[in-house]
Amino acid sequence: MKFLSYILSPIFVVVYFLFLIIFHPLQWLALNIFNQKTQGKVVDVLNFFLVKAMLILGISVRLKNEHKIPENTSIVFVSNHQSTFDVAPLGWFFRKHYPKFVAKKELGKGLPSVSFNLKHGGAALIDRKDPKQAIGALIEYSKRIKENKWAAVIFPEGTRSRNGKPKRFATNGLKVIAKFNKEGYVVPVTINNSWKVFKYGKFPLGLGSPITIEAHKPIKINSLPFDELMEQTESVIKEHIK
Repeated sequence: MKFLSYILSPIFVVVYFLFLIIFHPLQWLALNIFNQKTQGKVVDVLNFFLVKAMLILGISVRLKNEHKIPENTSIVFVSNHQSTFDVAPLGWFFRKHYPKFVAKKELGKGLPSVSFNLKHGGAALIDRKDPKQAIGALIEYSKRIKENKWAAVIFPEGTRSRNGKPKRFATNGLKVIAKFNKEGYVVPVTINNSWKVFKYGKFPLGLGSPITIEAHKPIKINSLPFDELMEQTESVIKEHIK
């Protein structure tokens, strides 16, 4: 299996980055000729192709959602974080809620398509070394989420779990978002198996481990004190990590 991964990994990387390169100017055209909503539709199509590209590695990505996610209100998807390949599936499966990510500012430059979308698509780019900047960016982001009835997407672990075991959840980011979106809902999300793409390190990539994304029951933000909201959200996410 590892021998095969040495053959398939370069093919996957070329295809994946080719999609990123192709969709970069398409995003620019959509934003500058039309509007941000059209640019978001282009990102939806990009995410579809990025998810399907995983099939080159024999990896399917499946969403399990037994609950109705409210519409016409702000949503906060709170998820564990296992790999780089968590982002595109979340963007694709929850596209009708217009998901906007909280990301480190370093991702705002240098990556085709990804950096453009983060800078111009409504995301929050935060400097982890500058708390004042981070809070300011989160406040503006939270206001955009509320005003546009978008979905925020945040990984409270901050950095990816390299072995699937969850790290301690930080509360600051979610606390700011919740403060400005009290009428919205938190949707806990559990991701399983995406860390296995990097089980050998950066190269070759792991093959054949299906990724599952499970959305749990939405929680009205103003229905609980924040500490209880955070505890309940973290608990349900972690208890479903396999």
